[in-house]
Amino acid sequence: MYVEERMYTLQPGKAAEYLKHYENEGVATQTRHLPHLVGYYLTEAGPLNMIVHMWAYDSLDQREKCRATLHADPAWQAYVPKVRALIVSQESRILKCAPFFVERLRKMLEGAK
Repeated sequence: MYVEERMYTLQPGKAAEYLKHYENEGVATQTRHLPHLVGYYLTEAGPLNMIVHMWAYDSLDQREKCRATLHADPAWQAYVPKVRALIVSQESRILKCAPFFVERLRKMLEGAK
């Protein structure tokens, strides 16, 4: 399994606006296409004004297919311009689960349904 960690640095003071847009429009669209939301966070210490979210995938092929359908969705295309101006920078990391953690992550994801 893989977990994608996405980090968005926002303009100072814009986190509430970003989260409002995401809660009202983004999350429903994104979770229709991406299989497992592991977490969605706002930094409290360290680099501030950051949104960090993580998505689990069975394979990198699954990630590629899911993200392609997300980007093709008209609802997602309408949502993105609303938050793009609030984002200063983006980073993404692909993390491969340690062998001993794969089953635990699967069970965590099954329990979250």
